[in-house]
Amino acid sequence: MGSATSSMAAKFAFFPPNPPTYKVVSDESTGKMRLSDAPQRENVDVLKLCTKKGNEIVAVYVKNPSASLTVLYSHGNAADLGQMFNIFAELSLRLGVNLMGYDYSGYGQSSGKPSEQDTYADIEAAYSCLEDTYGVKEEDIILYGQSVGSGPTLELATCFPRLRAVILHSPILSGLRVMYPVKRTFWFDIYKNIDKIPLVNCPVLVIHVSIFLIILSYCDP
Repeated sequence: MGSATSSMAAKFAFFPPNPPTYKVVSDESTGKMRLSDAPQRENVDVLKLCTKKGNEIVAVYVKNPSASLTVLYSHGNAADLGQMFNIFAELSLRLGVNLMGYDYSGYGQSSGKPSEQDTYADIEAAYSCLEDTYGVKEEDIILYGQSVGSGPTLELATCFPRLRAVILHSPILSGLRVMYPVKRTFWFDIYKNIDKIPLVNCPVLVIHVSIFLIILSYCDP
């Protein structure tokens, strides 16, 4: 019963656009990778990252020359980078930040199939890229998780106590709690966010746009 319910929760968690809204192509003039149907921008890097689960995921890094902070953005369950590209570019410009977004395994042109554990490996690969390739420090990173993206965001946040902040946009309490009004956490549940949030040491902003409620909470160090 537990395994079946967990599988059902996972099935309802992931809705990758089919077909994907983009392809990864090579720009003829520069040789750099870019997303098809997306405007070529000098300040955007398109990357392919290997995860510890053996998948290759696609990521974009939007650079802002005046930025001191970097946002690592985990998108919702029914989007891919082709749909998010212009949003990322606009957020980087208006907020004055660098921004990395990535597609989960099985989304867009990322290989594999989406699962809870794969999304954890995906965000870990993106975070490692920020540190190793771009030299971004932990204390200069803001994690942003939207909808199902709150799962990998909180998983990563529990591992790095010096993050600048975490933003949760319409987060889920857990996979089962999306479907059933359960009051406790079962072992077979996925994305047990409600149990992980107390373990986050940095400032956390929770946004629930649907009810026009913004809660700003600071976890005790």
